[in-house]
Amino acid sequence: MLTTSIGIGAWGLITGVAMGNSGLPMPLMLMMSLLVFAGSAQLATLPLLISGAPVLVVWATALCVNLRFLIFSAHWRPYFAHLGRRRRVALSYFMADLNYVLFMRRFPDARPAPEQVPYLLGGASINWLSWQVPSIVGIVFAESVPAHWGIGFAGTLALLGVGLSLVSDRFTAVAGAVAGCAAVAAYALPLKLNILVAIAAAVAIGVLMDHASPRKAAEALPSKRRP
Repeated sequence: MLTTSIGIGAWGLITGVAMGNSGLPMPLMLMMSLLVFAGSAQLATLPLLISGAPVLVVWATALCVNLRFLIFSAHWRPYFAHLGRRRRVALSYFMADLNYVLFMRRFPDARPAPEQVPYLLGGASINWLSWQVPSIVGIVFAESVPAHWGIGFAGTLALLGVGLSLVSDRFTAVAGAVAGCAAVAAYALPLKLNILVAIAAAVAIGVLMDHASPRKAAEALPSKRRP
């Protein structure tokens, strides 16, 4: 996680500055950073909060943006299902994209092991501090950041970099392209509803491709062990 902490910190600073310049009350911004703990959801819902959008629209946008964590948690379940509910709830707060990627690389076999919880908490602690400290600094000192720095566009570039890093095969590439086209086509919709349209279009095309493409026999059958 140390190799990615610089990028996480930069993204946290950008998000903090965006919130600091939003005009929201300081306690609300700090609470949002500490409780939401999701940069993409914070940046997606921030314009809605500023424009006074209905609460249901704000919640729906955050839910759609964070749907990927439902998939992450399903993959994590074989590793942590044996833990108590309170402990699983506590772990779920710290789970993030990079933690998921690094954890699955470190433990490819879906079975519990004693070193998994310490490994996850170690990476999650660095990830949490790398995000929260710059984010809070950005919130508190947002007015000191000059507008000509283009911090808003930097946030767009940060999200673009994260999105492109998740494109790993033909399915995700097509889904990402469809989402981008749908977002541009529906840009005129009020309350940033083009984001929801883009997510719905990406999910729909992904499901269609998944059902249209036959699974490889090797994936469906258990692998043969070598003697």
